[in-house]
Amino acid sequence: MATMTGVSGSAAAALWRPVPTGDDAVAAAERAALGTSARVVVWPPGNLKAACAAADEVLGVLDRQASRFRPDSELSALHRAGGGLFLLSDGLAEAVGVALAAARWTGGLADPTVGGAVVGLGYDRDFAAIDPEHGRPPAPALPAPGWHRVRLDGPLLRLPAGTRLDLGATAKGLGADRAVRAAMAAAGSAGGVLVSLGGDIAVGGTAPRGGWPVTVAERPDGGDAPGSQLLRLTGGAVATSSVTCRRWRRGGRELHHIVDPRTGLPADGPWRTVSVTAQTCADANAAATAAIVAGTRAEGWLAAAGLPARLVGHDGQVRHLGGWPAADGQPLPVTRGSHVYAGGRR
Repeated sequence: MATMTGVSGSAAAALWRPVPTGDDAVAAAERAALGTSARVVVWPPGNLKAACAAADEVLGVLDRQASRFRPDSELSALHRAGGGLFLLSDGLAEAVGVALAAARWTGGLADPTVGGAVVGLGYDRDFAAIDPEHGRPPAPALPAPGWHRVRLDGPLLRLPAGTRLDLGATAKGLGADRAVRAAMAAAGSAGGVLVSLGGDIAVGGTAPRGGWPVTVAERPDGGDAPGSQLLRLTGGAVATSSVTCRRWRRGGRELHHIVDPRTGLPADGPWRTVSVTAQTCADANAAATAAIVAGTRAEGWLAAAGLPARLVGHDGQVRHLGGWPAADGQPLPVTRGSHVYAGGRR
């Protein structure tokens, strides 16, 4: 595997920017990370520095393990090898295991072997570096090879030749889960912490009175965007997948980043945004992506999975499932049990 280096702790800490919270008992900071925005919120405020440092370490390690955009990442080294048998680090083994487990319980709707299809559509680098109006048409679409062809036995991965992994349906949620655990450990398990990666949110410890205020939105920056909702999160996690944000054009055709593994093309169902609350952010992340891909089957699939969800159609109509509150300011349901996440590794 390639030798990997990262940003030093002191350099990373300097990148965090304070965020006003309107509450003297709660402190927050944010920075760019993993191709999106990371936010850490804590109480009591004195825990913020330690929590940010812990999150930095976790997110830096995950980036070096699982990024398909970094040439020095462990995942990129697997792809350059073109397939075979690999001994993975514990952290990448966990990330791949979570992705394969998500593929299994979603019936293949969230399939990590879509990597080749995503690259063929033009999403072959960090999104900020993509030309949004490229004239060259995308490569011919092909279905994903299929998650069941990938074998993981502990740290040993057998990757078929020509198969590229994209862990995007679970890695961001996994990163939030890891960062929350690390931040709580750094704070000595006192108070509470919230970590948001592009709007995918996990919480740990004790929530502030009334719960953590979170905005479920179609854009990672939240705000008063159409389709946003302000709710309270007392435990667990919430994640949102949307086809409205990461969009670009190839050969006059508009594309987005959520790919249907059955076709190799961007999902074209009736939902533009799906938000799901679950016990872990890895679960919620996988379920939200799977629901976008499921299309007209999404409501039935989410109900069978027992996951509260909020679905926004392309026509702007909103559907609430599984006890998801219709009114602003209400607490999100706290689900029990995890579908995909084993935890324990970094």
